[in-house]
Amino acid sequence: MSTHQYDERLHNLLRTAADVFAQQGYHATSMRDLSKATGMSLAGMYYYVRCKDELLYQIQERCFMGVLAGARSAIESGTDPAARIDRLIQHHVTFFTEHMSEMKVLSHEADSLTSERQESINQLKKQYVTLLADLIGDAQEDAAKADKRVAAYALFGMMNWIYTWYDPEGDIKPQDLAEHFSEIFLHGILTSTTSALSHGG
Repeated sequence: MSTHQYDERLHNLLRTAADVFAQQGYHATSMRDLSKATGMSLAGMYYYVRCKDELLYQIQERCFMGVLAGARSAIESGTDPAARIDRLIQHHVTFFTEHMSEMKVLSHEADSLTSERQESINQLKKQYVTLLADLIGDAQEDAAKADKRVAAYALFGMMNWIYTWYDPEGDIKPQDLAEHFSEIFLHGILTSTTSALSHGG
């Protein structure tokens, strides 16, 4: 079996498994369910993964490694800290609008892995949070610094739940959605004038 064929079959297995896990839940899904959904025999699936836990791990690992590598590449073109945050937001949103099932699995099945595999995924998560937190720290004025990790988690919280409401085929295109998030996070919704009026200024 060639490397190309191996990668294509594994890619199909991981994408389809993510769809099934997203639809019916990891614990409610059996390997036979996945065999039926993928069109692969059980023996064929076990050629790639030894168990369902390893399959979930590979879905999460591939997803986090992909979004982390892409984010690191994207921020290189930013000319200043705010621009680099904008690049990360653009990449994160466009990546996950193409991987909605994986996003739901990452959110709902974060604690479903066995301890060693979960720790490996947690390390990737920490790298991603640290990347964003450091960008936020670089972008803040010294006189008004907020907790950069709190800000990073707040931004991820805003972006990571789009699978519950966002339709990639709808009126708002992924690029436009990313621009909305960037504008809200970097500049806020209310202008200073509107804010002052709301406080009786």
